Amino acid sequence: MFSKSKINEPGPKAAETPKPAAAPAPAAAAPKADFKPTAPKAKPAASVLSSDLHITGNVKTTGDIQVEGTVEGDIRAHLLTVGETATIKGEIVADDVVINGRIVGRVRGLKVRLTSTARVEGDIIHKTIAIESGAHFEGSVQRQDDPLSGGKTAPAPAAPATEG
Repeated sequence: MFSKSKINEPGPKAAETPKPAAAPAPAAAAPKADFKPTAPKAKPAASVLSSDLHITGNVKTTGDIQVEGTVEGDIRAHLLTVGETATIKGEIVADDVVINGRIVGRVRGLKVRLTSTARVEGDIIHKTIAIESGAHFEGSVQRQDDPLSGGKTAPAPAAPATEG
């Protein structure tokens, strides 16, 4: 009934002594160099250029773009999706290119895919390519190991003028 054990008594146990509250260490105030966030950063959603949008000028991003409208200019992106209602007049440079609409100009990409609704007038420089049945393509196709490294080709130097 009675025991000398302090198990049932409220408060700290005999073996435990309360520790005084210590001020935070100075290193805790500054972030550690090896700090890593617990959750990875979410990849931002693709930017969508709607079908009623007309852009005159170049578009450049490290992210993804989905074009449904008209762009008169060059586009550089990580992933470019050209919608069925889209028209792009200019050069495209992207890691991945999916074409459902109309392109007038050069396409450079690691992976290029022309779907059955694609209409391309221009050269395609790629590492891998897929052309679905029904796609319209007018131009040349060239495979390169690094198709993104090349820019626009410079025009051939003109022959020197001769007086005669």
